[in-house]
Amino acid sequence: MLTMKDIVREGHESLRIKANKVELPATEEEKVLLTKMLQFIKNSQDEEMIEKYELRSGVGLAAPQLGISKQMIAVHFTDHNDRLYSYGLFNPRIISHSVEQTYLPGGEGCLSVDRDVPGIVPRYARITVKATTLEGEDVKLRLKGYAAVVFQHEIDHLNGVMFYDHIDQNDPMTPPENAVSVDEL
Repeated sequence: MLTMKDIVREGHESLRIKANKVELPATEEEKVLLTKMLQFIKNSQDEEMIEKYELRSGVGLAAPQLGISKQMIAVHFTDHNDRLYSYGLFNPRIISHSVEQTYLPGGEGCLSVDRDVPGIVPRYARITVKATTLEGEDVKLRLKGYAAVVFQHEIDHLNGVMFYDHIDQNDPMTPPENAVSVDEL
């Protein structure tokens, strides 16, 4: 079982390099790891597990956050319409995105960042992601709003990008002109 001690923190080199593609079909070892990543996210949303294992709550995890340079992400969350997104994905990539941008009004956080980083993180309002599931199935996901933000945050990890790299350092709290809050989408 993965716990917070397995998660590398900012400053670790794996968070700043482009992760390697996973050769498909994935190995049994890679599938086990991705399954553990997804279970960690589910555990991090369970009050009993949080207390018992001192977990921080999260909605997504990327393999580079475990010090593993592989294109693997796990997400588990419900959006504002109560739609559940629960995926373990290999080689996710954004194949198209909107011009319109969105952001989380309260900013973003990260399991690899132990400090509060205030600021608006501009993201694409709508994206289409292609990936391969844990079961080896190719999927194409059309995402908008909160779901699009979560996936972009995790895919950024695969490219060595941290959420705060997107914050305007000169004016961190002002949303970009063409952006609307995820609450408005």
